[in-house]
Parts: sequence; structure tokens; C-alpha cells
Amino acid sequence: MDIPELMSVAGFCARYCIGRTSFYREVAAGRLRIRKFGTATRVARVDAETWADSLPIREGDTA
Repeated sequence: MDIPELMSVAGFCARYCIGRTSFYREVAAGRLRIRKFGTATRVARVDAETWADSLPIREGDTA
């Protein structure tokens, strides 16, 4: 059995530079999966990377 590497909500928010409100908005929208252990909320690193990869890419103006 392969156990996923997990991070806390605070760790996720710090790593991806988003606030807790935005984090929970992404969860509610179904774009980010979480794992619950009692009251603790965790994000698997693979799910965090999938979320980050799904974000739109914008290229700046080249004028």
C-alpha cells in the first residue's frame, strides 16, 4: 500500500500562496480534493500538484 504524502491546509496555502478562504472555495467547487482525519484536513501532494497543473496559464503582453 502506497501512503500519499500529506500537507496541512496552512502548509498548502503557504506553498501555493493562497489564503484559506480561496483554499476552501476551491474545495467547495470540486477543484481540489482534501482528506479528513477526524477534524484535521489534509491535502495529498499529488492532489495539490494536479490542482496547480489545472490552473490557467496566462502569458503577458509582449508589446
